[in-house]
Amino acid sequence: MKLSIIISAFNEEGTVFNILESVCAVSLNNSILSERLFKEIIVIDDGSSDNTAALVQQFASRHPEGKSISLLRLDRNYGKGRAIREGLKIASGDIIIIQDADLEYDPEENFPILLAPFFDKRQADVVYGSRFLAPASVRPIYFWHLLGNRFLTFLTNLCTGLILTDMETGYKVFRRSVVQELTPILKSDDFCIEPELTIKIAHRQWRIFEVPITYTSRTYEEGKKIGWRDGLKAIVTIIKCTVWDR
Repeated sequence: MKLSIIISAFNEEGTVFNILESVCAVSLNNSILSERLFKEIIVIDDGSSDNTAALVQQFASRHPEGKSISLLRLDRNYGKGRAIREGLKIASGDIIIIQDADLEYDPEENFPILLAPFFDKRQADVVYGSRFLAPASVRPIYFWHLLGNRFLTFLTNLCTGLILTDMETGYKVFRRSVVQELTPILKSDDFCIEPELTIKIAHRQWRIFEVPITYTSRTYEEGKKIGWRDGLKAIVTIIKCTVWDR
């Protein structure tokens, strides 16, 4: 089986080398997984103005797993949603995982936990990694981010009947069959991809599992990009998808 790892990156020259090292270091042949998985690593450079793309190419040319790494460069900065959508279009894995490039989410710690529900007879269609089911984050989440996340998750649950704890998580994992049906109907170019994905998954009654993950929140000085305007747009997206996506 193949695991496609989609890494969306915008001006992440300070972290992209490290995240690729971490993804390549993940062992996908252990007692938790009943089958060995081979990796396909897809980096989507979302119009970066720094050396992100060059560093990805440099890493791929030197690392033993370099042949499994592909780079797609978008002509300008569209947003996280567009980067994810473009990655989903070309992913060929049996299971597809979304991985941020900013080091907030550690693949070595979290991949085995995220993948287990697909293999141990639980038959998940989609898995979300929840930052709020784990004992503690390494570094606390901003208060306003926490409050906004809780509200958006509550609103999404209210509109879908789900009981998620972390709708906005950066870790979302899908079976290929889910991606094939979802990709043509996704529209968001920005952070609204998170509620859009969740509501469209819920409407199609795919089985969503949540598992606890570790998380290290970074500061705005370190490159965090999401803000309060994204929260307002997410509310609009939740309402629109609930009313019109049927």
